[in-house]
Amino acid sequence: MSKKKAKQIRVTLVRSTAGRLPNHKDCVRGLGLRRLRHSVELHATPEVMGMVNKVSDMLIVEDV
Repeated sequence: MSKKKAKQIRVTLVRSTAGRLPNHKDCVRGLGLRRLRHSVELHATPEVMGMVNKVSDMLIVEDV
């Protein structure tokens, strides 16, 4: 069996987590984002995309 490569995305935090719901802060931390303008490259799995959709107003998402 051959496994497909998951699509890569780059996620950047552009809005602060201050004053946000605790589960939104947890999603940002779960994505690996630590501070404003911090970017990470992730595989576009359903779990990651769910977290991205939950806090999409705070992020910029780009294909890599």
